[in-house]
This record gives sequence, structure tokens and C-alpha cells, in this order.
Amino acid sequence: VQLQASGGGAVQPGGSLRLSCAASGRTLSGYAVGWFRQDPEKEREFVAAISQGGSRVNYADSVKGRFTISRDNARNTAFLQMDSLNPEDTAVYYCAAGPRDSLLTNRYGYWGQGTQVTVSS
Repeated sequence: VQLQASGGGAVQPGGSLRLSCAASGRTLSGYAVGWFRQDPEKEREFVAAISQGGSRVNYADSVKGRFTISRDNARNTAFLQMDSLNPEDTAVYYCAAGPRDSLLTNRYGYWGQGTQVTVSS
């Protein structure tokens, strides 16, 4: 499956963005989806994950209550709604697909190219 992440951009603190992860090649419904982010000076870190059917979601503590992961299997797309953004959320955001939702990067075999999110006043 090929993944295409989009929706990043520059916003002010307190703003919102909605990231999309569009799948092609195979139906996304056969995969769990995770979102990760990476600052150039840090390791890639877990943000959120959703199970194949969408019944189970997990969030990093740093984004809990502000970010919402969802998916629309009919559209072959997953989303990450990000609200109340702050400068610490600045990073390249990646979506990934794997057999089971996980906090671990090595559990995902397919990755999108990343989309930049910059939060600054």
C-alpha cells in the first residue's frame, strides 16, 4: 500500500490543522494506521494510532485531548485533526500502515512521505 500524507502548513499557536493520509494500491481497511512526528533533532515519536475498524485509538500523552485520529475506509483515508496547536507540535508528520495498531515505529511496514507542520507566532 502506498500512503500520501497531506494537510500540513504553518499556523499560529492555538490554531488547528487536519492532516490526511490517502492510501492507494490496497484498501486501507486491511491496516491499522499510525501517525508519528519527527523534529530534525529528535527521534521519530508516536502521536496516535487507530485500529483497522476504527474501534480502538491511542494517543501520546502530549497530544491527548487536543488531537483526534479517525479513518474513513470507504474513502481509503485516515485523518489527524490537530487542535490547540503549540510550538512544541512543530515537526514533520508521517502516517504509517501496519497489521496492528502500535506505538512502535517498527510495527509499521508502510510509510508516507511526511508533511511539515509549523506552529509559530
